[in-house]
Amino acid sequence: MEPLVLLYAIPLLFLALKLWNHFDAKRDQQCYILDYQCFKPTDDRMLGTELCRDLMRRSKNLGLEELKFLLKAVVNSGIGEQTYGPRVIFSGKEQRPSLLDSISEVEEFFHDSLLKLFQKSGVSPSQIDLLVVNVSMLSTSPSLASRIVNRYKMREDIKVFNLSGMGCSASLISVDVVRRMFKSYKNSYAIVVTSESLTPNWYSGNDRSMILSNCLFRSGGAAILLTNKRDLRHKSMFKLKCLVRTHHGALDESYDCCYQKEDDQGNLGFHLGKSLPRAATRAFTDNLREISPKILPITEIFRLTILTIIHKLSSASSSKPRWAKPTANFRSGAEHFCLHTGGKAVIDGVGKSLSLTEQDLEPARMTLHRFGNTSASSLWYVLGYMEAKKRLKKGDRVLMISFGAGFKCNSCLWEVVTELGGRKGNVWEDCINAYPPLTLANPFMERFGWIQKEDAASFKSL
Repeated sequence: MEPLVLLYAIPLLFLALKLWNHFDAKRDQQCYILDYQCFKPTDDRMLGTELCRDLMRRSKNLGLEELKFLLKAVVNSGIGEQTYGPRVIFSGKEQRPSLLDSISEVEEFFHDSLLKLFQKSGVSPSQIDLLVVNVSMLSTSPSLASRIVNRYKMREDIKVFNLSGMGCSASLISVDVVRRMFKSYKNSYAIVVTSESLTPNWYSGNDRSMILSNCLFRSGGAAILLTNKRDLRHKSMFKLKCLVRTHHGALDESYDCCYQKEDDQGNLGFHLGKSLPRAATRAFTDNLREISPKILPITEIFRLTILTIIHKLSSASSSKPRWAKPTANFRSGAEHFCLHTGGKAVIDGVGKSLSLTEQDLEPARMTLHRFGNTSASSLWYVLGYMEAKKRLKKGDRVLMISFGAGFKCNSCLWEVVTELGGRKGNVWEDCINAYPPLTLANPFMERFGWIQKEDAASFKSL
């Protein structure tokens, strides 16, 4: 009898060991955020009303109609007077920036944010195993990632990824690169560096589809420290639950709606086409369709399934369905919503699609007002606002949604691991008590509203 028991026990033990090894390996493949640091440029780089007037005066290509368009765009943008621009526009070199000017802009961010991140976390540059850098519209040789490795004398076996051209959704692409690398490399530290270079892309022409980018994009950046070290999971801030990427580059309309190019006069800039809202809606819908089953509770999925069946039966039996088309309650899957600050219309559109409240949209609106659209790093300023307001409680879930040229929509869900709030070094700490302000109206209309009444025959200049 005993040999027979042993004969059955051996395969069962082997199966148990395989299952344990699989479970144990999964634990080492988790992705945690230990810390993150957003960049706040110095006050001498703030783009106030008077400086914007000086910028428009310097541009010889702007006529009355273009100024009227700019005024309307700025007033409706949701951007305030405390956003930051690149140094070249303060020195009057925006039409002739050098390569050194472009590199200096991103290096100022690199050195400030990474130094603070290393100091706050206690992790040294020599401990970093993975480095992912994304700056879409500046590519240098050696790469920007190599400049960071050289600056901080990182190890020779560090795994480095330098991403360009990925647009405003690039930071979640970078996180996805780290997540996938963590599956092969245990007990690792990774850093994601996300920013944009405005210096070589400040538009000086009069094409309205390209002027718009000057109204929205601002200087900024973020550095994020991630790990899959099991013994650090309780010291981390967030745990990645899932991440979904949607890319519609195969569709010509989506591919062409956001484009870096030169206008007819040879001025380099970033084109935002009229098909952008349709492309964003299409990508957003497909992305939600994939991430919804991963983040919604089973009760919500069951409710949505039943209501969808009823709606289809009602539609088939009558020309006027008695039941409205059901929508998912995404607030059952996440307590907080970290939305890309692509503009007021983007925030409004996503909020309407997800049936979000004004409190849900507040972090994105305030980030747009205070820092503008800082491209791929925008999400982390929004997250910083939530943290500074002490809204992130242990166990809460944060849904991040970003859009980018290509056209792409990327989203992910984070779980708050520890109670957050009141940390030193938060980019909002010196102004959080002033937000939300009583009004988001900027003074541009009050200062330059008279332009709307001007006619081409009598208009001279600002």
